[in-house]
Amino acid sequence: MTAFYLSQRVLQSELSPNAAASQRAKALKGAGADILDLTIGEPDFETPAAVKAAAAAAMARGETRYTPALGTAQLRAAISAKFERENGFSVPPERIAVANGAKQVINNAFAATLEGDSEVIVPSPYYPSFPEMVRLNGGRAVIVPTRAEDGFRLGREALEAAIGEHARWLVINTPSNPSGADYRQEDLLMLAGVLRRHPHLLLLLDEVYEHIRFVEPAPHFLTLAPDLADRVLVVNAVSKTYAMTGWRIGFGAGPLPLIRAMGVIQSQTTSGASSIGQAAALAALNGDQSLVAERAAIYRERRDILVAGLSAIDGIHLQAPDGGLFVFASCRHWLGAIADDGTVIATDSDFVDYLLTRVGVAAVPGSAFGAPGHFRLSIAVETAAVAQAPSRIAAAVAALRAQGGRHD
Repeated sequence: MTAFYLSQRVLQSELSPNAAASQRAKALKGAGADILDLTIGEPDFETPAAVKAAAAAAMARGETRYTPALGTAQLRAAISAKFERENGFSVPPERIAVANGAKQVINNAFAATLEGDSEVIVPSPYYPSFPEMVRLNGGRAVIVPTRAEDGFRLGREALEAAIGEHARWLVINTPSNPSGADYRQEDLLMLAGVLRRHPHLLLLLDEVYEHIRFVEPAPHFLTLAPDLADRVLVVNAVSKTYAMTGWRIGFGAGPLPLIRAMGVIQSQTTSGASSIGQAAALAALNGDQSLVAERAAIYRERRDILVAGLSAIDGIHLQAPDGGLFVFASCRHWLGAIADDGTVIATDSDFVDYLLTRVGVAAVPGSAFGAPGHFRLSIAVETAAVAQAPSRIAAAVAALRAQGGRHD
């Protein structure tokens, strides 16, 4: 076979660990295994009926042609109204970009701003695509670990130490995937103070889990620090809030020069997002929002079930997430353990593999998020599956014996 050349930036990247874990779980399930797949953060609910009806109506009207690179005027206006109505800050439609999901918004922003020695500060645990997108766009991710005892929120001292002359962006995902940490008002004010001291640093706020919160949210960053609006890109999507992952509509609001540059990138890559997807997103944003709160309440119930069950298991430590679709737990206590069948648990990946093969619980290892010694479980699955997971994990742990001391 003829050798095929691939770029170093691609060779240094990998398939999303979330997707890889999900694929393995699905393969085992397809082969007949009894698997609880708690890997992917995709809502198990249906897209609201009114949203699907709006998409059908758009097709019937013939709205099936190319859209502007930055999104339709109607959707950009609706997103502008959403920010004012729900978040308390004003952003004109011309400072809003619509793309094929929140990932593309972020990638377009990096493509428009990173080069050579550019650095992007990424707190860990992190969404795995953040550092990968930085690398694919020629930048360098500066990973700053956070601690469970600090609620997995970035502190001032660690942040200040990470800011160098080539720092271009700070990425904050709140509520966080995977930790569920939600930044409080005092955290946001701290971030604002640091940004004011470092005028070359931009802030990317990923808020895709905005409406899946289990604590009272802080005021929006841009209401606390409106003077920094020209250095902040707010990223969101309809995917999680409205169970619209497959519709691929994300959006960002930021400084006009950045938004225009992102439009150039998009016009030369994918062009505008789906006309039908945008019509559906318009209906979601402008429609009845009661379903959003109802579904958030179900996620809260699932979170409580999973947190209570895991907390009762020997050697499993965790904090209840403030929001998002995941529970993030430590398995450090069991690293170095040996199962009764001789299986050695040397890493968090070993622990996750052991859960899958021993009791059929599919999780994602914390090392995929830059936090070795942890594992992530999704609550975006039916409540019955969430309720079964702790007892299965407890049975797996009961078959382990610790070796060489504890690792709490």
